[in-house]
Amino acid sequence: MSPNRAFSEMPLPLFAAPDLVTDEASPTDRPSGASGKAPSYLADHRSRLRDRFMSGGAAAMPDYELLELVLFRAIPRQDVKPLARRLLEVFGDFNRVLSANPARLADIPGIGPAVIQELKIVEAAAHRLARSKVMGRPVLSSWDALLDYCHTAMAHAEIEQFRTLYLDRKNMLIADEEQARGTVDHVPVYPREIMRRALGLNASALILVHNHPSGDPTPSEADIVMTARIVRAAEVMGITVHDHLIIGKSRELSFRAEGLL
Repeated sequence: MSPNRAFSEMPLPLFAAPDLVTDEASPTDRPSGASGKAPSYLADHRSRLRDRFMSGGAAAMPDYELLELVLFRAIPRQDVKPLARRLLEVFGDFNRVLSANPARLADIPGIGPAVIQELKIVEAAAHRLARSKVMGRPVLSSWDALLDYCHTAMAHAEIEQFRTLYLDRKNMLIADEEQARGTVDHVPVYPREIMRRALGLNASALILVHNHPSGDPTPSEADIVMTARIVRAAEVMGITVHDHLIIGKSRELSFRAEGLL
């Protein structure tokens, strides 16, 4: 299969434990007064950023400022702007920072458990919100919402992931399940397992989705062959395969739109 990456929503507590909040700052980034409180200029900066966010929303803020707002909760008493910029230099943009593997995040100086937890909470919230807009709804008439969900969940993953969306007779999404995870350029997919699950859910149709970590959603020969195998297996069971979507960094490819299905 062609390059694809995976995402996962791990259950996380909503608030960082107190003992996690003190392990993030590097000595050079940690201004403090005798009282141990953040200097007044930091409090003023944070207040201005929060006010701008509430008045103009995320669209009015560059990535590093939006990332600062997330970091405020994990690091309450230091200037987090250098850390926000450092994260963006390493990972590229806000979305890639949120989607980064925790082990890679932990390699960044100044990053500890509290920051990683906060980033993963925001990532999980984004996935949950996007998913809520498609679950239990007629997918074919909510196609843009479905594409948004797939991009939120998979576009920035670092390994290839294959998901199957199971639909009922009214094309309502009844289940969205990760079928397999692989490497940066391959994921094992078993049509028999997809059909077994479809029968168990009494699904009438499927949408196949996988991501390409390279960012290019162009299908490989292996993608095309694998899709044809699933379509043949589905036909035997009287199940329709509506589409196979390949999710890249900034765009997706539809097998049906490309005449491959």
